[in-house]
Amino acid sequence: MVETFREVIETSFGYSLSNVSDIVIMLMGVVLILLAVVSIFALIVQIILAIKYHKYNKKQNSLNMTGENIARKILDENGLEHIKVKSSGSMLFGNSYSHFFKKVRLRRLTWKKSSVSSLAMASQKSCLAILDKENDPDMKTRIKLTPIIYFGPMAFVPLIIIGILIDILVLKSETFSVTMLLTCLGLVLYLVSFVMSIKVLKTEIKAQNKAYEVLKENNMATDEELKMLKKLFKLYNIEYVNDMIVALLELIYRILQIVAILQNNNSNN
Repeated sequence: MVETFREVIETSFGYSLSNVSDIVIMLMGVVLILLAVVSIFALIVQIILAIKYHKYNKKQNSLNMTGENIARKILDENGLEHIKVKSSGSMLFGNSYSHFFKKVRLRRLTWKKSSVSSLAMASQKSCLAILDKENDPDMKTRIKLTPIIYFGPMAFVPLIIIGILIDILVLKSETFSVTMLLTCLGLVLYLVSFVMSIKVLKTEIKAQNKAYEVLKENNMATDEELKMLKKLFKLYNIEYVNDMIVALLELIYRILQIVAILQNNNSNN
C-alpha cells in the first residue's frame, strides 16, 4: 500500500521521494483518498441542489413577486432603504450580501423571476443585512475578517513564489528560509480562513432562520413554500460543509507536502 501511494505521489511531484518516511507517504495517500471521496459526495450534492433549485425556480411563488421586489420589500420594512438590490452574473459573488458596498446581490434568474427559488434567495440574503443592522456578533466578526476568509487561501501560492524569488535572487540562499517563512504565513492564513468559514456558515443559518420568521410573520410564504425553502437551504448548508472539509483536507495535504520536501532535501544534503 505504501509503495503504491509513493508511486502516485512521486508522479504528482515529478521526482523521487525515496527519502521521505513511510508514515508521511501513508498520510498523504490517505488524505488523497479522503479528498476523492468527499469530492465525489460534493458533486452528488451539487447535482441534487441544481435539480432542486431548477425545480423550485420553475414554480411560481405565492406573492407573484420577483426576487428583486421581495428583497426590496423586506429591506424597506426593516429600515434598510439604503441597501441596494442589484443583479449579479458573477460566479464569485452570486446571491450574496455586501456590508462594504451596502447591497444585496441576486443572480439574474433569481433577480427577475417570481419563483420559490427567488423567494428563498432574496429573503435569506436580505436577512443577512438585517443581522448586520442588529449588530449580530457572528455577523460583525464575519464582516471584519471577510478579506481573510475569501482571499486567504489565494495568498498561499503567491507567498511561496515571492519567498523563492527573494531566496534565489536577493539573498542567494540555499536554505530557502524566507520561502519557508512565507509558506508558514500562507498556511496560517489558510487555517484562519477555514476557521472563519465556520462563522460564515453560522451567519448563513441564522439568516435562514430569520427568513422563515420574516416570511411567516408577514404572510409572505405558504407553509408549503417554507418547507421547500428548508429543503433548499439544507442542501446549501451541506454543500458548504463539504467545501469546508475539502479545504481542510487540502490544507493538511499542503502541510504534508512541505514535510515531504523537507525530509527529502535534508536526506539529500
